[in-house]
Amino acid sequence: MEILYIVLAMIVVGLIVGYIAGLIWKDDRKGDYLVAVIAAVITGLLDWFVIPMMGFSDTLKWLGVALEPPLVALGVLWLIRYAKRNQ
Repeated sequence: MEILYIVLAMIVVGLIVGYIAGLIWKDDRKGDYLVAVIAAVITGLLDWFVIPMMGFSDTLKWLGVALEPPLVALGVLWLIRYAKRNQ
């Protein structure tokens, strides 16, 4: 049941990051929401399962799940914009 809450939280994080990306880059691209949600969910799940396998504590796992997905989602959105601009 806990994993469901993590996925739902990462979906919300992705939607928020998609909205913030539109404010940062001053445009409204609907695809940003989808890309940010996918990036946040994948990163959150990887953090949830990989950090404990590496032997780190639960505190570090929760810290990773809280901080890394929004940063990765913003990074992916920036990378997409950078690649499109330099075509």
